[in-house]
Amino acid sequence: MSAPIFHMLAGAPAPVAPYSHAVEVDGWVLVTGQLATDPDDDATPLPEGVEAQTVKTMENLKRVLAGLGLGFEHVVQSRVFITEFERDYAAMNAVYATYFAEDRRPARTCIGVTGLARGALVEIDFVVRRPD
Repeated sequence: MSAPIFHMLAGAPAPVAPYSHAVEVDGWVLVTGQLATDPDDDATPLPEGVEAQTVKTMENLKRVLAGLGLGFEHVVQSRVFITEFERDYAAMNAVYATYFAEDRRPARTCIGVTGLARGALVEIDFVVRRPD
């Protein structure tokens, strides 16, 4: 196994805790969970509602992937954390699904949680495989 590369990416959202945006080893990239924070102004409040937060979260993940020279087509696994599971699951799914081709949707786990950083409604992380 080669040494891991710890990525902090310009243009990606400011970390809300002590972590790297992504860690890469042997072609595998573990992308830290992202929230609906504004990457251009970290003081901006989170958008209202799970749909808006899911869009912003996915756009933040897109920024991280782009900073690594990757895209949604390289995502092989995803985890979604939502605070209001029964209320927001269908709405989050409707937005989430638009970011992946129907025949290239990653494996996924969706977990209801009691709270997320900054009072977010949704957080999403990825496992990505860099193409050979």
